[in-house]
Amino acid sequence: MTVSDDTRRRFALATALRGIFMLLAGLYAVIWPTEALTILVLAGGILLLIDGVLGLWSLTFGGGKSGNYWFDVVSNALSLVLGILILISPLLATIFTVTFMATLVGIAALVVGIMQIVVITREREHYARIWPVVLSGVSYVLLGLVFLFFPLLSASIGVIFGGVLLIMFSFGLFGWAWRLYQRSKAG
Repeated sequence: MTVSDDTRRRFALATALRGIFMLLAGLYAVIWPTEALTILVLAGGILLLIDGVLGLWSLTFGGGKSGNYWFDVVSNALSLVLGILILISPLLATIFTVTFMATLVGIAALVVGIMQIVVITREREHYARIWPVVLSGVSYVLLGLVFLFFPLLSASIGVIFGGVLLIMFSFGLFGWAWRLYQRSKAG
């Protein structure tokens, strides 16, 4: 099946629009990381609200019954309530969500780092050099401590990093859109 030049131009335009949206989102995340983080939490709250409503509707009217009816009712109701709570107080929800997630990441990094250090020091006779693994373990421990003691700062830096990646990806989309446009002119 051949693709017409008009269709190629529309693909190029759609790809360029995707690039523009990615660029704007990336710039927003880099310039205003805490606001971008709040928007992400709000989007999660909206998704939870929609999921809870649709889940309860499905159980009530849609015939979506499973073997765990009451579990489904409770989980969908909790999703609905959590979505509403997030939308009522997005700033408070952002702080709690980010703190919780950063705590989980921090604990995981601490455990990995301590395990690396303990294992390599116990089995050091099997390795020619242990300092790279010890340095890696210490890095994990330090990263874990940063996440535990500075959760909002860690999340903001993560959002900035994500914004930079979005900006880089947008330039890739612009290049792809340009190639699609050039092919539409050549055909």
